[in-house]
Amino acid sequence: MAAAELEYESVLCVKPDVSVYRIPPRTSNRGYRASDWKLDHPDWTGRLRVTSKGKTAYVKLEDKVSGELFAQAPIDQYPGIAVETVTDSSRYFVIRIQDGTGRSAFIGIGFTDRGDAFDFNVSLQDHFKWVKQETEISKETLEADTRPKLDLGFKEGQTIKLNIGNMTTKKGGAAKPRVSGSGGLSLLPPPPGGKIAVPSIPPTSSASIANHVTPPPMLKSSNMSSADILLDLDAPTCASKTPTSTTTDVWGDFNTASSGVPNQAPQQSNWVQF
Repeated sequence: MAAAELEYESVLCVKPDVSVYRIPPRTSNRGYRASDWKLDHPDWTGRLRVTSKGKTAYVKLEDKVSGELFAQAPIDQYPGIAVETVTDSSRYFVIRIQDGTGRSAFIGIGFTDRGDAFDFNVSLQDHFKWVKQETEISKETLEADTRPKLDLGFKEGQTIKLNIGNMTTKKGGAAKPRVSGSGGLSLLPPPPGGKIAVPSIPPTSSASIANHVTPPPMLKSSNMSSADILLDLDAPTCASKTPTSTTTDVWGDFNTASSGVPNQAPQQSNWVQF
């Protein structure tokens, strides 16, 4: 009783124009035919509303102006005996109306527009598709509740043992960490009192640049004229030429400076800086 009071009525479809016909009794099982009705002279015209309350749908025929209820057809299943389609048209249906006393009758309804008939049909299909899904979900929930539950809890006095690395043990103390060498390679821990050989690091390019010494600049000779400079540049070097006191080696001054004699004056060179 309480569940029925909590249910609310929802509107599924509203069509402003519908015609109602009195239909002759069905004489065979071949179905109803709209051509047997008086389609040009409907017995009543008004508005159609499709509503739902819980799992039951209702087709209500109401007055267009006042909204007064003319008849209603409760539908528990679709397709079913409460709503049937005719065999010769998609715009006409046969519904079973009921009053409050339990009496029922079959009448024919029809729509002028084919789209209205399609919407009426789809609204009923969607509602009972939802009813089917809700029934399946309720059934699965009930089966899950009645199924014996799996007990994964610990019994009284039951214990478990976990083996986790790098944890203090009772006998060996703390576990020895693994030493990681260069290049991401794992090395074994050293023996007691031993040392780990650290690989040598190759010198960087900055160290090589620091060890390189640039030669000192050449001193410009004040006793040489421009003609002597040109003659000196054009003259070929002869192997039999008698060596003079001035060396022709460009690096002579550098070698002399690095020989360890700090007070010796730098010798003049044949090269002149411009």
